[in-house]
Formats: sequence, structure tokens, C-alpha cells
Amino acid sequence: MTRLSVVVPCFNEEDVVERFDARMRQVLDTLPVGYEICYVDDGSSDGTLGKLREIAARHPHRTQYASFSRNFGKEAAMLAGLRKSTGDAVVIMDADLQHPP
Repeated sequence: MTRLSVVVPCFNEEDVVERFDARMRQVLDTLPVGYEICYVDDGSSDGTLGKLREIAARHPHRTQYASFSRNFGKEAAMLAGLRKSTGDAVVIMDADLQHPP
């Protein structure tokens, strides 16, 4: 089965990451492919990492996350997500919901 990876760099996204995750899974569940969501916390100073841990605990087979010790920038977070992903195709999405899944 084809597998899609969605890479999501996150920086201080505590307020929106749960809504993003729910909306993204709602869309992904309609597709005829397997999927994973790879979150990368780019050194957030809020509760983003805690939210990512909760999401991963709820969806352990379809969620991965990594966490940087400090902010390295979006490009580094995207690269880490690309390296972590295992899909046949990869989509990079921002967690802020400015672009609908």
C-alpha cells in the first residue's frame, strides 16, 4: 500500500496543533493510502512538545515526533522531518492552519 508522510515543523504551536492534527487526520482518513504525520518541535518555549507527546500517544502507529533543544529554524525542522519520514511521498504542512489540509 502506498504511504504518505506529512511533515509538520512546529514552533510555539500549542494553541493550534490539536486542531491541526484533528483536521489533518479527518482529511487523511478519506484517502486510499496509508499515512503518518511527522511533527518536529523546533525548540518551542510553550507547551507544543507536550501536545505532540499527547498526540503521539493517541495515534502511536501514525505519528512520529522529534524535538530540538533550541530553535534551529524552519528549514532544519523540515529536513529533520524529511529524514524521519518513511512514506512513498512527503507533503510539508505548516501547523498554523493558514492553509487548509
